[in-house]
Amino acid sequence: MKFIHIADIHWGMNPDSDKSWSWERAQAIKDTFANVIKEARTRDVDCLFISGDLFHRQPLARDLKELNYLFSTIPSVHVCIIAGNHDRIRRSSALLSFTWAPNVTFFMDEEIRSVYFEDINTEVFGFSYHTPEITDNRLLDLKAPSNTHTNILMVHGGDGKHLPFDKTNLAASGFSYIALGHIHKPEIIKGTQMAYPGSLEPLDKTEGGPHGMLAGEINYLTKQLTSLTFVPMSQAQYISLVIDVTPQTTNMELSQRISEEIQRRGNEHIYRFRIRGMRDPEVSFDLQSLETRLKIVEIIDETEPQYDFSALFAEHPSDMIGLYIQALQKDDMSPVEKKAMYYGINALLHTMDERS
Repeated sequence: MKFIHIADIHWGMNPDSDKSWSWERAQAIKDTFANVIKEARTRDVDCLFISGDLFHRQPLARDLKELNYLFSTIPSVHVCIIAGNHDRIRRSSALLSFTWAPNVTFFMDEEIRSVYFEDINTEVFGFSYHTPEITDNRLLDLKAPSNTHTNILMVHGGDGKHLPFDKTNLAASGFSYIALGHIHKPEIIKGTQMAYPGSLEPLDKTEGGPHGMLAGEINYLTKQLTSLTFVPMSQAQYISLVIDVTPQTTNMELSQRISEEIQRRGNEHIYRFRIRGMRDPEVSFDLQSLETRLKIVEIIDETEPQYDFSALFAEHPSDMIGLYIQALQKDDMSPVEKKAMYYGINALLHTMDERS
């Protein structure tokens, strides 16, 4: 039995909503999901498992129609869906009255139920969220039925507030495969038949690395998972980079270096930069124009001005600058104390310049 496993699509989300490229990210979620449907057809899979948070919020009727159309283009694929904490089932949900294509099974119940697909001798188990949180381990000592079916379990959770479970206990449940969702980083849990595909597209700056889907195969005779592969699908990645500077580094040079790093890796990606090192005290890095022009979600300036405090103290032994250095300087200064020292000295020096 061949399958594709995805989760945490968050259809309808606008990642980086305060950035100019937000609409591109929203469209990428939809386009990449459509590409997964194409992959299901090309790979001739038997099942497509969607383990929660297909939608970012309660779906509108038009969202359901869009997705149902895509599912209808793969009529031979059994599409199985559970709702997660974001798209949980509510009394007013459009899901309750929607009619899906014949090949779609949406597990609407709050309790575990199953559906059996005779053509592939496979039974799929799942349940949906009806509340924002599930704090009890509903899966404790759960066991797959003793039958000749390929048994699949779909689960959305894995942290303290969203269906916490013991991985060892769940792995011993006897299911051929456990299709997990909720954790946005892909992970094939070593030594088990469980895996998180991660979010289909990265959804914020903390979700670095590749994102995509899992493609797997289960032996019809042994009911054992024989292969499981992560397949990158996302159109962009969040990439974090560190740029080291020296007191000789100018604003223009730093801007050019950042631009070159982006060109080297691709303009389609979204970047976070951390600037480190010692800089000329007279230089203040202004990178706002770069953030406006390129896909830079964050620039963190951790540079420190290269003051010679010994020389400054020798030059100002009895005035405010000397007293300030004497009061604050010590060997094991914390980052906050260093910043206070640098900002204070900078302000005092500029005050003296204005008076002279």
